[in-house]
Amino acid sequence: MSSPLVSAPELAAEIAHGARPRLLDVRWRLDRPEGRPDYLEGHLPGAVYVDLERELAAPGHPEAGRHPLPTDADLHEAVRRWGVNVGDRVVVYDDNEGVPAARAWWLLRRNGIDVRLLDGGLRAWFRHGLRLERGDTAVRRGTWSGESDYRDAVADIDDAALAPHHGVLVDVRAPQHYRGAVAGLDPAAGHIPGAVNIPTVTHIGPDGLLRGPSEIRATLAVHGIVPGTRVVLSCASGIPSMHSALAFETAGVTARVFVGSWSLWSRSAGRPIAIGASPFDVVVAGY
Repeated sequence: MSSPLVSAPELAAEIAHGARPRLLDVRWRLDRPEGRPDYLEGHLPGAVYVDLERELAAPGHPEAGRHPLPTDADLHEAVRRWGVNVGDRVVVYDDNEGVPAARAWWLLRRNGIDVRLLDGGLRAWFRHGLRLERGDTAVRRGTWSGESDYRDAVADIDDAALAPHHGVLVDVRAPQHYRGAVAGLDPAAGHIPGAVNIPTVTHIGPDGLLRGPSEIRATLAVHGIVPGTRVVLSCASGIPSMHSALAFETAGVTARVFVGSWSLWSRSAGRPIAIGASPFDVVVAGY
């Protein structure tokens, strides 16, 4: 299996030798979801801006969470709008440790597209002194066509509830959100009972690069996760969990993503909530 990552020097060398992968700029932050202004100030040469909120997610509804998967029709139209043709290789990147770009990686991969994530994103590109360009990039509409396949990749809310009994449920949010110590955007704070906490940032080194497979395997082994373990990932609304899915894959561990995650669980009547630092700390009635 080829690596889901490409380094900045590797990508620069590919471009210098005539390879022209379609570059997608997926800048997004929870407190600043519109990344286009930063994209216009400087982006990788030829990169097309991708709007995570509008192109990598459907409008949120209480019954589906804050960032549901886009419909196949909407995603496929976006892919062609980005100029992706049949047979193209795609590289996604961002300026936020690869977390939003991993959402694009996860979706495109499950639609049959050859996609890699730029390890370290813009930070790594800057560090190697590689050039940027300003302004928007106009591309010809692409010819790509394909079909989605989310089998064995997506978990629903009942799968998440049962995951601790059949394998491991991993909550990848920051500890303060997992413990219910900080109120977020959802109606309740805490975690799904039985979930263990492995924040997605655990897999990112101080240089912004993804940690090596052996380091990630060691982290997962502490929680009894090895290749073959049945794993479901949950986060706030289906974005950081896809970064963890990428990290797990580099370590040889396949995981399903509960896309609705806490934004769906906390709004679902009758679902219990655990508060505290351990999987089954204090369980209280939910919404």
